[in-house]
Amino acid sequence: MAAACEWKSSKETETDAYIVKFSNGIVKDAEHLDFKLFKHEDGLNPRKKNRRIVVAESDRLPYVGNNFGPGSLQCNNLCRYFVGVLDKSTMQMKVHNAQLFNMLPTIPGESAEEDNKKEAETYREKVDALIEAFGTTKQKRALTSRRLNEVGNEMLHRSVAQAASNIINRKGVEALRNEVVEAQTDNALFLPPCNTEADKPEDVYPFDCRILFSSVYAFPCFTTALHIIFCVKIPNFVLVLSEKEFDALKDVGMKMATLTPENLQEMRDEFCPQSVFRHLELLPNEAAARDRQARCAWFLSFLIKVSHRKWLPAKFATESGCPKIIFTKVRKNFTVESFHNGFIKNTVSMSMRMKLASHCLALLLHMGNQTADLTLLHRDLSITENKMLELAKVMGLTLSRQTVFKDEGIKDEHRMASVVLPLVFYDRRMERRKRKRMN
Repeated sequence: MAAACEWKSSKETETDAYIVKFSNGIVKDAEHLDFKLFKHEDGLNPRKKNRRIVVAESDRLPYVGNNFGPGSLQCNNLCRYFVGVLDKSTMQMKVHNAQLFNMLPTIPGESAEEDNKKEAETYREKVDALIEAFGTTKQKRALTSRRLNEVGNEMLHRSVAQAASNIINRKGVEALRNEVVEAQTDNALFLPPCNTEADKPEDVYPFDCRILFSSVYAFPCFTTALHIIFCVKIPNFVLVLSEKEFDALKDVGMKMATLTPENLQEMRDEFCPQSVFRHLELLPNEAAARDRQARCAWFLSFLIKVSHRKWLPAKFATESGCPKIIFTKVRKNFTVESFHNGFIKNTVSMSMRMKLASHCLALLLHMGNQTADLTLLHRDLSITENKMLELAKVMGLTLSRQTVFKDEGIKDEHRMASVVLPLVFYDRRMERRKRKRMN
């Protein structure tokens, strides 16, 4: 039987046919579904006026489909669909424009708008997608390694933040601040103890007596290599040599005290430290003073030798003829333990070298009537003159210049440091002099 068809445009009918399909199966009884159609409220915008949303509600799950966004079917943009509706009473068919909708189940409580709104991909994400699709093996390997590192860094930051939060909750902010202050004060231990309330210059940096005062003061300096705290409490600390350690230097000091001019010349040829050699040339004649000066000269020479080493093995004590109590003191106070090739070594770090320099300077002050030659000492220790001057300023010493004549008649200007009461407080320089540009 033939049926007559009547064609009317979409403008005349003003209604389109909507064909839906369900992504997870076929609906057996469509009468139990409640369909609703929503259109965009902006009817003047040519891009938005044709947007439609179809909602099918059932007893179990609601289904949502739309003709825009990432979840829509792209076939609506590529071709046109028509649906013919046959009226059996008149046997006439009306043809309508049709749109296809893909109905997706929506879980209650989740927002469909949030699923449809995807963040715009960054340039890095686009490049990574291209590498995944068309990149070489080397590029893909590098991409995988970078992503693993990002995951590792994120986990590390999360773990550190969690650990810090637990510590703060357990100890409290005030207790942590006190611990930080105590940890910072430990950095000032590389300086010899200083008695700022001393009445005599020789008592400012005590030689062989235990400190009977409770406060040890360090002075501010504009250095970056030295971290100084203004006030540190160190009870019962021996400055240079205790009585037992001084007695242990009796034999090596006796050898120094009985050196002949020929022995001194041999030491000069073997590049003996100039700070030590200068005092050996001027040993006093009085027996007690000569013995004390000789012991101090040997100990100063040993400290300078230690400062030139990278680590301090046990055999170094035997090779240098150092008493056991002295070697134990030096290894404990002037080295740090480090793990190297499966062994623990006593390493002489840069901070320990500065600690050695400060104690050498304090020892030189007692050997030179509270005056020390900074130029000779920084040459013997192989550190820069600026660091030595900063160290002297930290210790509150008074700086001066002295012209020294060498054997060849050449003038040499030496920087001298001395203990003058009251001790000098140097202002910290916050700015550095800028270098001039070369045209």
